[in-house]
Amino acid sequence: MSPAEWESLWRERPWRKESLFPSPEEADETGALCLSRGLDCRLLVDAYYHGIFPWPFQEESVLWASPPLRGVLPLAEFHIPKSLKRERKKSRFTVRVDTCFAEVMAGCAQAVRPEEEGTWITPMLQEAYLEFHRLGYAHSFEAFAPDGSLAGGLYGVLLGKIFCGESMFFRQSGASKIAFCVAAEQLQAIGVTLVDTQMVTNLTASFGAREIPRQEYLALLEQGRDDAPTPGIFPREPVSCLS
Repeated sequence: MSPAEWESLWRERPWRKESLFPSPEEADETGALCLSRGLDCRLLVDAYYHGIFPWPFQEESVLWASPPLRGVLPLAEFHIPKSLKRERKKSRFTVRVDTCFAEVMAGCAQAVRPEEEGTWITPMLQEAYLEFHRLGYAHSFEAFAPDGSLAGGLYGVLLGKIFCGESMFFRQSGASKIAFCVAAEQLQAIGVTLVDTQMVTNLTASFGAREIPRQEYLALLEQGRDDAPTPGIFPREPVSCLS
C-alpha cells in the first residue's frame, strides 16, 4: 500500500464504522477468533482498534485472537521492584526510542524461549509491522550497551492512551527489563494510561500487571483508543540509566 493509498484510507477510517473482523465476543474459549491469508496495515489498525491481535501459526496464515482474559498494566499502578531499582542504578545501558525498529523485531524473532518451538514472529509479520512503524503506529524501545551494540528491547503498538506490547528480548542480562522501565516512564509522560501485555508473565507481574476479563478490557480500550498515527511523539534524546 502506497503512502497516498494509506492516507486516503485513513481519512475514511472504515474500521470505525464496520470492522472486517467478527466481534471479539465470538472468540472461542482459547481466544481464537478467525483466520486471514496475509497481513497488512489495514488489518492491523482495524484489529487493534477492536481489541484483537495477530498470532501467525502458519507461514502464510494469521490467527486473530481476543482472549477471554487479558493481561494489562495500568500505568497508575506501575512500580519498579527494589532489586531492579538497584540494578538500574548500576546499569550502563542507554535507552532510545524508534531508532532501530527492524533490529528489535529481528531480536524478538531470534530469541530462544523454552516454552515455544520456533518463532511466531514470521517474516510476513516483520514486514507488516515494519510498515506499521513507518506509518507511525508501531514503536520500539531499545537498550544499547556502552559499545553501541543492541542489548535488548521491546516493541508494540500505540493507540491513543493504550500501548499494546508485543514482544521483548535481551542479549545482555537486564537489558529488556531496563527498556521496559524506560518505556513505561516515557509512555506515562505522553499520557498513556494502560499497557496491554496480552498475558501476564513473572516479569510484567513484578511491575503490576494483572488479568482482567475481555469485556472490561474492551471498555478500557474504547475509552482510551485513538487511531491517529504518532510518528515522532517520543523524545529523540537517549535515556542514560546511570544514577
